[in-house]
Amino acid sequence: MAYLDLAPAIAAIRSRPEEFEFSNNALHHLGSRHRFHFLGEDDVRIDAACDCSLLRTRPEQAKAFHAAYRDWQASYWRPLEINREFASHFEPLPPWRRVAIRLLRWLLAAPRAPRPDAVQVPTALRLG
Repeated sequence: MAYLDLAPAIAAIRSRPEEFEFSNNALHHLGSRHRFHFLGEDDVRIDAACDCSLLRTRPEQAKAFHAAYRDWQASYWRPLEINREFASHFEPLPPWRRVAIRLLRWLLAAPRAPRPDAVQVPTALRLG
């Protein structure tokens, strides 16, 4: 039986991690447009517009590729996601939100007039 050799993909994810991304539950290689779906520790399904998806992978190579993916995810992808999220916290707010915040601050800082229906009871007349 013929198998697909995963060695080039394993080398690429280790040496050029920026060429990969994870989306829609699949590892996506941007250059080739191949998508890798990990079905188990030693099984990977490849979605591709070419004939690459016709061959199965050897279980031992699929296991090595899965391990390389886990290393990539921990050392490259997750830190990238965290940094993107952190940077997004400091992006300029949309104009409508800035206006809403200013309005809320103005309402909270405005002096409050005493209510006309509030009657002050002299201390001497209070019960208790």
